Amino acid sequence: MSHQRASPVRRVYGEALPNTTGGMPMSRTVILGAGIAGHTAALHLRRMLGKEHEVVVVSPNSQWNWIPSNIWVGVGQMTAKQVLFPLAPVYRRKGIVFHQALAVELHGEGSAEQPEPHVTVRYTDPSRRGEQARITYDFLVNATGPKLNFAATPGLGPDGGNSWSVCTAGHATEANAALHQVIDALRAGQRQTLLIGMGHGTCTCQGAAFEYTFNVEHELVKEGVRDLAEVIYITNEARLGDFGMDGMNFGYQGQVMSSQDFTESFFEERGVKAIIGAHIEAVEPGRVRYELLDGSKAEQSFDFAMLLPPFRGADLRAFDREGNDVSDQVFAPSGFMKVDADYSPKSYAEFRASDWPRTYQSAVYDNVWAAGIAFAPPHPMSEPRTTPNGTSITPAPPRTGMPSGVIGRAVAQTIAERVKHGAAGTVHTASMAEQGAACLASGGKGVFSGKAAAMTVYPIIPDKETYGELGRDTSQTFGELGLSAHWMKVMLHYLFIYKAKARPLWHLIPE
Repeated sequence: MSHQRASPVRRVYGEALPNTTGGMPMSRTVILGAGIAGHTAALHLRRMLGKEHEVVVVSPNSQWNWIPSNIWVGVGQMTAKQVLFPLAPVYRRKGIVFHQALAVELHGEGSAEQPEPHVTVRYTDPSRRGEQARITYDFLVNATGPKLNFAATPGLGPDGGNSWSVCTAGHATEANAALHQVIDALRAGQRQTLLIGMGHGTCTCQGAAFEYTFNVEHELVKEGVRDLAEVIYITNEARLGDFGMDGMNFGYQGQVMSSQDFTESFFEERGVKAIIGAHIEAVEPGRVRYELLDGSKAEQSFDFAMLLPPFRGADLRAFDREGNDVSDQVFAPSGFMKVDADYSPKSYAEFRASDWPRTYQSAVYDNVWAAGIAFAPPHPMSEPRTTPNGTSITPAPPRTGMPSGVIGRAVAQTIAERVKHGAAGTVHTASMAEQGAACLASGGKGVFSGKAAAMTVYPIIPDKETYGELGRDTSQTFGELGLSAHWMKVMLHYLFIYKAKARPLWHLIPE
């Protein structure tokens, strides 16, 4: 295992970076990615460190996207402009250096040409597209998030494929246009089948597919065409309400209700069909072919399909000082970064909450962390399942939204401590096995007709050693469905965009 200790004195190689003090920075922290985790880490670091310390963000995207509201863009209840804003003005105002670029190589020990740790980036900024530069760092946060792996399923996705997506604001805008063509056909009296869900057996983000399903159903009702539409949810979950988290058990008035019962009642009430435990093998024009957990295979036709892709890590390679590719030491096979987790092979019965990381420090470099989706989970939360044909149908563990923000803040706090106090600095932790999360799942947008499910879970990672077979504290895990939860979700949309824009007192708003 190699450890690169940061020097308090900076030497800058390659491109000279601007510094607000006019001299060389005392320390430089480079953050790869400007999603929830990376953006949160950057803003907190800038708040906690003096201007003599430099904070640099590298992101291939010029805009920040509040991804949870993409579902509303995908049904026409919001526009892309309402979920996006440009990053550069925010970073300029806060004194954060911004490069619209994609990190392609990590040199955690430096190299013969450039002895200090650095990343090689390729610019996506239209004015410098394709140009490469090297950026040195004292501390690095890998918050690159997921690569949308549409290629995992033939025909999946909007770019040359046969289905739509709501993973980006642009994708959601396209999905909305296609959805309204279906609504026009329904108005003309043509029956239509809408298929929504997971496009591969190892997908995550079941919550987003669930929300989009019921927002679409809600729009069909509002348009008066629901009776001619068949809405089908297709998922890799072994049971409804699993959400890639092994399900939940809600405590309510002294009783315990499973998320399966909670979710199934919602499907029944809204007349939505479900194909459960499915791996889509191919998305063809107007048809998917899929395999079920029992090994049987079937097909489903559609007029509209929104199918989410599986995730994998960004295309970032790691090299040692001699130029050897050491990516397999730094990253898991999924492309996500190995951190302080227990990655030893285990059976489902041997999985422990303590396997999950606490500090998110790289397993190889002591001045590198992976925040949000960028870290490699040690194992799924839900039980891994394989069909008789050898196909894995296992939801990947979710770690988006609130957990990403909390992890990004904790990593920033640790780095700030290292900058100020060196090795004696306090290490901040954010284990998902020791934190809870709140989720508001939209079931349709409308001032008086809107509906959402408000759910809390504690802890995020099931801990059967502490909480018994249910795995969680039922006094802090609950769910309710109604209009008030919808109003809260709308309020949080505006609140978190306010926070992300770093408006006055932004840091008082919880992650």
